[in-house]
Amino acid sequence: MAAHSEAKRSIKMTTSAKHTELRQLVRSQLLLLLESNNLQGAKSLLVPVQPVDIAEAIEDLPESMQVIAFRLLSKAEAIEVYEYLDSSVQQALIQKFKRQEVREVVDQMSPDDRVRLFDELPAKVVRQLLEQLSPEERQATNLLLGYEEDTAGRVMTPEYISLKETFTVSETIERIRQQASKSEIIYYLYVTNASRQLVGIVSLRDLVVSEPDLPLSEIMTRDVVSVHTDTDQEEVARTIQRYDLLALPVVDREDRLVGVVTVDDVIDIIEREATEDIYALGGLQTDGDNYFQMNLWTVARQRVVWLFVLLITNTFTGWIISSQQSLLEQVVILAAFIPLLTGTGGNVGAQSSTVVIRGLNTEDLNDLGPAKVVGREAIAGALLGAILGIVVIVWAYFLQGNLAVAISVGISLVAIAVLASVAGSSLPFLFRYLGLDPALMSAPFITTAVDVIGVLIYFNIARMMLRL
Repeated sequence: MAAHSEAKRSIKMTTSAKHTELRQLVRSQLLLLLESNNLQGAKSLLVPVQPVDIAEAIEDLPESMQVIAFRLLSKAEAIEVYEYLDSSVQQALIQKFKRQEVREVVDQMSPDDRVRLFDELPAKVVRQLLEQLSPEERQATNLLLGYEEDTAGRVMTPEYISLKETFTVSETIERIRQQASKSEIIYYLYVTNASRQLVGIVSLRDLVVSEPDLPLSEIMTRDVVSVHTDTDQEEVARTIQRYDLLALPVVDREDRLVGVVTVDDVIDIIEREATEDIYALGGLQTDGDNYFQMNLWTVARQRVVWLFVLLITNTFTGWIISSQQSLLEQVVILAAFIPLLTGTGGNVGAQSSTVVIRGLNTEDLNDLGPAKVVGREAIAGALLGAILGIVVIVWAYFLQGNLAVAISVGISLVAIAVLASVAGSSLPFLFRYLGLDPALMSAPFITTAVDVIGVLIYFNIARMMLRL
């Protein structure tokens, strides 16, 4: 069994490596063909390539060549490729397109992808593009733009197939044939009543295996999992994950069906939210922008805010150390262990905050509650401190030959580890209670706070042990 699993992993890795090599080959060949003005060769090169790989190849081209490569695509393929492009490339292409080209590409995009593009464009450009859309697409786009950002209403698509429960199986199949080209999904079919309220769901599989004369009311599932338009997009992603769905219906306050969120949109949501949390854990706020495409001035401006706060906070550590000048003059060796203690405390606190913030995001901590989580982390911190403390006592005594100093360092390490664990696990809960993002309680902040208090603890324990 283990050998079989290892073989599967090896096959996956080999396939992934080949796919990466193919993408790189397409990118390099496309660039060479465009540089030599061999447009027909470039067009032939892109014919067998997947849209997402074409989009990546175009993104890697110089800006002057991106629009040339894009215009080599057929209209249908261009629309699909455009949806995979990074928003900055989408904006650059729009500026170079002719009015008719813009209308054709943007009008054929799915409404949810179109709204994501509009979120990145200036308001004046959005108004111009809205005016160029067909009445149906303009209405669908305005519907989504009317909802708050990062909600189910903003990320859903209004392109779905709605049915009445009085329809027979044969009537439903005929309706699917008529509307399949206009719908983003057909594997889930939603049943509504006269008031457009969602009352049931039918899978395409159940439809295919049922008798043609059966009404939908006899084969549909009435217990439907759905979310409201104002549901946070992270909750939408968790719901789809929990129930293993390919799409999730979205209803308004009157339970009327207004759209669906598909699993491909959820994958994008998870990626964006994870990126934001990871940046926040490092004390960096990007406001959803691609960090590596931001100009250096913006990067420096966003990073310096946290660093300036931490710089001010660290002055307290320096003040505490300078206030213990008389103690350090008598036992100079105490200063040698300050980096060890502050570094260990910061690392322990960062570990605790990371696991707690992750648990809050995945809702794994809902059943435990703050008290149990903090208590558990405090015990873990005590165990870590005890293990590391014993090692440090032996090592410090071996280096300096002063047992009192070695014990002071060891006891301080235990206290700092417990403090760091409690701070790292409790502060994210406090932030969430205050309505703030727990990820803002980042590792740099906790590390600095533990440094200040940890140094104070260390000097007081040293005074007691050395009787100074």
